[in-house]
Amino acid sequence: QVQLVESGGGLVQAGGSLRLSCAASGRTFSSYAMGWFRQAPGKEREFVARISWSGGFTYYSDSVKGRFTISRDNAKNTVYLQVNSLKPEDTAVYYCAASETRLGSRESNDYGYWGQGTQVTVSS
Repeated sequence: QVQLVESGGGLVQAGGSLRLSCAASGRTFSSYAMGWFRQAPGKEREFVARISWSGGFTYYSDSVKGRFTISRDNAKNTVYLQVNSLKPEDTAVYYCAASETRLGSRESNDYGYWGQGTQVTVSS
């Protein structure tokens, strides 16, 4: 099992940046693919980015490609999401999730472990 705790969210002006972190407990963090999802008020949870267990493969949704960067440090049991050039439509609760697959996927059902979320609010 793995437990996940996100941090780093906050209020930022449009065009600003944040670095979201997700700290994982457990000795087997490196065996999980990791993903970031987000959910805006009144909307369904959507995929943002994913990274393979080794960090060698990453994939982004079209809406964040070129602005967000996912990375991981297996020695620190942490996955990051660097979010740049933020837009008001990026406002959401951001969740990290762990998948027992090696590459992860865009589908939330493939992730068995979730954090509690961190709020990102972008003002115009």
